[in-house]
Amino acid sequence: METVSKTALITGASSGIGYELTKLFAGDGYNLVLVARNEDQLNKVADELRSEFKTKRVDVIAKDLSNINAAAEVYEETKRLGLEINVLVNDAGVGQRGNFWEIDFSKDLEIINLNIISLVHLTKLYLKDMLARNEGRILQLASIAAYQPTPMLAVYAASKAFVLSFGDALSNELKDTNITVTSLIPGPTDTDFFNKAGAENTVAASKADEPAKVAKEGYEALMKGEHHAVATALVGAQVAMSTVLPNEAVTKMARKYMEEDK
Repeated sequence: METVSKTALITGASSGIGYELTKLFAGDGYNLVLVARNEDQLNKVADELRSEFKTKRVDVIAKDLSNINAAAEVYEETKRLGLEINVLVNDAGVGQRGNFWEIDFSKDLEIINLNIISLVHLTKLYLKDMLARNEGRILQLASIAAYQPTPMLAVYAASKAFVLSFGDALSNELKDTNITVTSLIPGPTDTDFFNKAGAENTVAASKADEPAKVAKEGYEALMKGEHHAVATALVGAQVAMSTVLPNEAVTKMARKYMEEDK
């Protein structure tokens, strides 16, 4: 366990993997900054953490990170509160199931803004502070989809390929510092993602892992400074398979996960 008058900022903290991560950080004594769209839900999580873990400080910042200026607004709010962010967790993400041409472009933009632009902006803002101290940890939520072009989830999968590539490049750039970047690579996980993406009846949804298990794998890898956290042995096997099979075969396999579970 690290010494902890340290602070972790977690996006997507109101549910799913992000919520499970809040409990792991709280259990190790971290102060927390919780970021998500739903302020009421964030406040419920904050109250739970204060009660169950006796967390000294939990701040709530309700922001929709699919808005282009939201990352800067989150950063400015933490500065206003006088907070030093030691750990940044970019967990928030969204997808949309369907043929690319049938999905409204505004939804594509929401996915790109949230999964890529806000993630990059938050990373740049807080990483500069970490570099000034030569200390910090960053956890980026990638996905098995980062290795698998996914029909019916094309923009989401492409966004996760970006996240994985970005995280790996940063890890190398930071190799001579005391700052680490870890990419968490889950498979399908039992969160609200599938409902929001209109994919709740797919094969992938029927095979979903528990978010607490995925969060624990990510947290432990983050604390060890590992570059990748592969959520389960099955995901590890899929990653290995995806790196050796032709892209056409990988894409065909990924499509089956997005089909209706009959």
